[in-house]
Amino acid sequence: MGTDLRPPVLITGVAGFLGSHLAERLVERGHTVVGVDSFSDYYSRAQKEANLSGLLDHPAFRLEEADICTMDLLPLVKKARWVFHQAAQPGVRRSWDTGFAAYTQNNILGTHRILAACRGTGISRFVHASSSSVYGNIPEGETEEDAQLKPLSPYGVTKLAAEKLVEVYFKEFDLPTVSLRYFTVCGPRQRPDMAFHKILRALFMDEPFSLYGDGSQQRDFTYVADVVTANILAAEKGTPGEVYNIGGGQPTALRDTLAILEKVTGRRVRLRKLPRAEGDPMRTAASLTRAADQLGYKPQVGIEEALTAETEWFSGPRGPLALERLKS
Repeated sequence: MGTDLRPPVLITGVAGFLGSHLAERLVERGHTVVGVDSFSDYYSRAQKEANLSGLLDHPAFRLEEADICTMDLLPLVKKARWVFHQAAQPGVRRSWDTGFAAYTQNNILGTHRILAACRGTGISRFVHASSSSVYGNIPEGETEEDAQLKPLSPYGVTKLAAEKLVEVYFKEFDLPTVSLRYFTVCGPRQRPDMAFHKILRALFMDEPFSLYGDGSQQRDFTYVADVVTANILAAEKGTPGEVYNIGGGQPTALRDTLAILEKVTGRRVRLRKLPRAEGDPMRTAASLTRAADQLGYKPQVGIEEALTAETEWFSGPRGPLALERLKS
């Protein structure tokens, strides 16, 4: 397929888990993509470069290595058709205490700077990556987007603040924004600080996995390809000013996912049991009615298929296991 003659698409955080998948899908669909990434040291540059390995030589993709908190963003956004703001400082546990400064810098200041740059540029959609962390705990049922927001961690607080900035720029300057609240995303290229990546490392490298709590905590796990689809749907037909839950539709207990990964790998995991972690909700569950009705979003990949795909990536030629062997 030839490249798109329309204005390019801009993706912040393009070398990350979600950003790299989104860039690949857009290029496959014929779009020209400009990706920005600072290659922060939250996890290894080698994994981020591996994430981009299928894009760097593609004529429809251009990488800008820069920090959105300091770079001149206007030359990039003024030519963009869509802006996908994926860049953020992730993770709940590192957001406590002295780690908080990086979260305010990257999640709040970074979001404000790109919103300010987009003001008055004529972009047709600004799609912001938010998080289910803005809800806090969901003891029962499915959470709708107008539920009370009660984040349990500093990370969740900064994601909520970023959402409010997005809302302000829509209301005051008619910037056509859409926020997507992701519910725990899984699949190939998952970050090293996320549970399934850690479990797979423990399984393949015969290391203990630190289990916080008793494993009964439930998450609405969402496959990365479904999240990519949701982003494109939001750009194409999301209602400006709206917020959408993006989930997998089937909350699953962590201990059940451990069993699936043991079955997929044919290995047994050794557990190091620890108390429940601060800021860790017992349950998340997304109501997908709004996303289904307005975007046509419907998750396609269940948890077992998602974990199988993540396992194949982890142990494959470009996965963390191969990178680990290169170091030794």
